[in-house]
Amino acid sequence: MNKQSFGRVTIPTDLDVVPETLEILKKWGADAIRDCDGTDFPVELQGQNAKIYSTYYTTRKDNAWAKANPDEVQQSYLMTPIHTAEEGSLSIELMKGISREMMEVNARDDIKRWWEVMDRTTGEPLSPDAWHYDGDTGCVVIPEPAPYHNYTVAFLAYIIWDPVHMYNAVTNNWQNFEHQITFDVRQPKTHKFTMERLRKFIQEHPYVNVIRYTTFFHQFTLVFDELRREKFVDWYGYSSSVSPCILEQFEKEVGYQFRPEFIVDQGYHNNQYRIPSKEYKDFQAFQRREVARLCKEMVDITHECGLEAMMFLGDHWIGTEPFMDEWKTIGVDAVVGSVGNGSTLRLISDISGVRYTEGRFLPYFFPDTFHEGGDPVKEAKENWVTARRAILRKPIDRIGYGGYLKLALEFPEFVDYIESVCNEFRQLYVNIKGTTPYCVKTVAVLNCWGKMRSWGCHMVHHALYQKQNYSYAGVIEALSGAPFDVKFISFDDIRENPTLLDSIDVIINVGDGDTAHTGGAEWEDPTISSSIHRFVRRGGGIIGIGEPAGHQYQGRYLQLASELGVEKETGFTLGYDKYNWDEHPNHFILADCAGEVNFGEGKKNIYALDGTEILVQREKEVQMAVHEYGKGRAVYLSGLPYSFENARLLHRAILWSSHAESMLHTWFSENYCVEVHAYPQNGKYCVVNNTYEPQTTEVHTTDGRHLPLSLAANEIRWFEL
Repeated sequence: MNKQSFGRVTIPTDLDVVPETLEILKKWGADAIRDCDGTDFPVELQGQNAKIYSTYYTTRKDNAWAKANPDEVQQSYLMTPIHTAEEGSLSIELMKGISREMMEVNARDDIKRWWEVMDRTTGEPLSPDAWHYDGDTGCVVIPEPAPYHNYTVAFLAYIIWDPVHMYNAVTNNWQNFEHQITFDVRQPKTHKFTMERLRKFIQEHPYVNVIRYTTFFHQFTLVFDELRREKFVDWYGYSSSVSPCILEQFEKEVGYQFRPEFIVDQGYHNNQYRIPSKEYKDFQAFQRREVARLCKEMVDITHECGLEAMMFLGDHWIGTEPFMDEWKTIGVDAVVGSVGNGSTLRLISDISGVRYTEGRFLPYFFPDTFHEGGDPVKEAKENWVTARRAILRKPIDRIGYGGYLKLALEFPEFVDYIESVCNEFRQLYVNIKGTTPYCVKTVAVLNCWGKMRSWGCHMVHHALYQKQNYSYAGVIEALSGAPFDVKFISFDDIRENPTLLDSIDVIINVGDGDTAHTGGAEWEDPTISSSIHRFVRRGGGIIGIGEPAGHQYQGRYLQLASELGVEKETGFTLGYDKYNWDEHPNHFILADCAGEVNFGEGKKNIYALDGTEILVQREKEVQMAVHEYGKGRAVYLSGLPYSFENARLLHRAILWSSHAESMLHTWFSENYCVEVHAYPQNGKYCVVNNTYEPQTTEVHTTDGRHLPLSLAANEIRWFEL
């Protein structure tokens, strides 16, 4: 086989699909085979000319140990719903609405120290003497609450059914199996046991080449209810990375007493929309250091035994944070993660400090897609065409599929289509790996999380996002395949390094007001506001989408109103008349828009200030506007769902705001369904049709050169410079 028909692909297997695995291995040109949760690796495949990945669970698949050491089972912080006291005592049932198959109240450790009862009316914790726990009823009892005040209880619970094992069991309708208990590798007995267990596993599996850690120690926050439905999920959540042992160590390092409120955060659990507190950021930094140290210990054992260490960026990944400095100390060889679209692809491919990256493409071979009447080909096509945009900017090194192979085999069209995907991926890789694609400008996405949440701040898991966050998702997806050098910066970064903005052409701030995505009270800091004012005033570009810098403070709601030239009517300025409503549709940014711009749900009550040029307004609500501020330029958009047309609109907005309109016709397609990617280092460029329909376009290269092209559905065509 040549290099374009073999390699860089991983497939799953199981005991009952050995001949089929061999067939797929050849058909897809795969060079690696893996097991999956609930499967075993066949003896017959151990001698194949292929790498063998073994999924390794550091925190489960040994219930004997977990049951023998119940004090070292992993724990999570949970918080009850709000309860209102009336006259007399108040009883709050801890486990109401929570799966008792999954969680069990931890009353073993000192509840007066590690639990917290909050008066939510005053925002103050109750004295430990003011409440007690009734183990028979499973209730916290407050004998003398303040009448008609609101109360919650934050408490520790053991994770007695691993959340991922539960998810896989429920999704795949497993029957007659034992619930796997999650034990805590951070605890002293289990730590020692785990290292011995790893060595033993490697010795007993001599055919394995790659230990695929799934992942290391702490599951992201995932809680099920009594009906086995997801109750609360936060892919970035740290609520399940706690125990008295861990928290005592945290207190020693930071020098102040831990409170459960640092984690439960009024019931919001510090999700990605919440502006992180100092205490929560301290806790994350502590976890990163400790998790990295322990990860390195396991990776060192793996290397000592002559194997590669791969981390799955998904289950139990909390604390590893692959975009932070601690990550590079671990020494992991590879990272693999789920690829749902362009932004999830970049979430993986942009990780540094590893020898290679791998993407697990969708659909997973699960019965939610692979069933009678299902259409896995449709999902696979959507997945590939969106991921390919990002691959052309920053490729992963390998692709693969997860799940249960026998399900996929029932769909021959799917099997054939994936063969074409594998071949095309290898072609892309050969052409662009190791090169830096042409970038027009440097763009920085500004939020509270910065580089720690690069590419994925909006995600639930895979490619999913909440619809209320469609604009952030739309911007990130557009940028994932666009010709810009994209950075992610935080407000802390600006405070710590005043010269940071000197290397940036355009800042983007997108999301709802008073969220971590736009900054909220961060804009009250004069260092922040002055730095951004100075950046734009001196010639920088800024793009605000939704409610950029939205926070009521000192006579303004949009704290970037001076730059953006727009403000939100919150009711406080209804007495002021607004006269600027004229539209100016003939603008550079709108030149490729054939009809009405899709702003999604947009934002209500946005009006233009004097001197602002409105590009689109609907019923006297500004949807899009531009504004000159000193030597700089600003663009406002009420919303931006992802589409090819909106990706082009954002492209033009970036160029206009950075005074770079003249650079439009460099490596550019007139048809926004077709994109051009140039690689000057290796003397190549490609033109790619991002649709499954034939497309025609006029392609501009450099120095005014252009050529007409007709492309077949999904075609990618390569040229020499």
